[in-house]
Amino acid sequence: MLIQNVWIENATEVSDIRVTDGKFEEIGPDLTPRPGEEVLDCTGTLVLPPFIESHVHLDTCLTAGEPVWNQSGTLFEGIQCWAMRKEMLSKQDVKDRVRRAVRMQAQNGVQFVRTHVDVTDPKLTAMEALLELREELRDTVDIQVVAFPQEGIDSYPNGRQLMEDAVRMGADAVGAIPHFEFTREYAVDSVNFAMKLAERYDKLVDVHCDEIDDEQSRGLEVLAARAYESGLTDRVTASHTTAMHSYNNAYVTKLMRLLKLSKINFVSNPLVNTHLQGRMDTYPKRRGITRVKELLAEGINVSFGHDDIFDPWYPLGTGDMRDAVFMGLHVCQMMGYQEIMDSYKLISTNAAKTLHLGSCYGVRVGNPASFLVLDADNFYNALNRKSEILYSFKNGRLIAKSAPAQREVLF
Repeated sequence: MLIQNVWIENATEVSDIRVTDGKFEEIGPDLTPRPGEEVLDCTGTLVLPPFIESHVHLDTCLTAGEPVWNQSGTLFEGIQCWAMRKEMLSKQDVKDRVRRAVRMQAQNGVQFVRTHVDVTDPKLTAMEALLELREELRDTVDIQVVAFPQEGIDSYPNGRQLMEDAVRMGADAVGAIPHFEFTREYAVDSVNFAMKLAERYDKLVDVHCDEIDDEQSRGLEVLAARAYESGLTDRVTASHTTAMHSYNNAYVTKLMRLLKLSKINFVSNPLVNTHLQGRMDTYPKRRGITRVKELLAEGINVSFGHDDIFDPWYPLGTGDMRDAVFMGLHVCQMMGYQEIMDSYKLISTNAAKTLHLGSCYGVRVGNPASFLVLDADNFYNALNRKSEILYSFKNGRLIAKSAPAQREVLF
């Protein structure tokens, strides 16, 4: 197949792309069609690598209001609501909801997903379901599964054994939630346990870290120190880190040195944390988003996640990663022209580093031909105009498409 007349990642020159046997064979201007070759003229539209959802909870998706709504809008009431919904789980229930959510994501250009799956469940129902779906859906979406202890590791009965059982079942990454543990000691011990577990089973690490407005929540320094000392470095991700929004600048200056040494990744979830954080404040109210702009300025990898799709923590969501980018640019005050142009990286190339995808990701000769075609000439315009994703190709196969929007003003 020959894809003609596209702007690749905001390029200043139009290129063509030749796909052969599911891989990028040639990329360059004015490629000549071969006899019998399928040709798709994209007439000056934008090509990007596929979008990546680097932080979502597929096991909880599409459950908002079941059995009750989160009335306070807090993280902690969300956990209580989910604990009630968790009693109603079946493997089929999880699979049905996840398939619907994945279809929503696919329509929005998502081809890689890291999902956190609650393992504070003696039956590990959702973990079993997601591991099966990971295989069933692999031709449509690449799914990484994190063993996530929603109600804590040391603060939940048999929490450590459940974590290890989930890893043995086949989880790709080990999680933790230190800010929800009963004590500071439990929090530190839970991070140490998660890191050791990842080392023992050769897994990635992704910790829900300091998702709270309490500036005394300091799980991040523990996680970064362990990543540095263990050598796991960029195999480790700190998700949320919203307490960092409340840290004083003197402490952050000291902390940045450790963060750079550790080489860990960060995931910020602007939609959900703008909704959840600052709930205990009167005025002024904190935005509750980690220091994305400052981390990027220090050369630290940051990606954006959607986090939740219509569940106890977030009552909206369509699985569109551009919604997370749009919100994040506003609340992180990253509205410069080049910042907006480059913001697709927060849900693509930066996220690929978070998921540890390696050199096989991206629009480059020899790589799997996975890419998107958007109805715009650059990402600034695609984001601002909410441009349609015209085509989503995975390994050279079309998995989703849409038509340009038809709008008419009658005056």
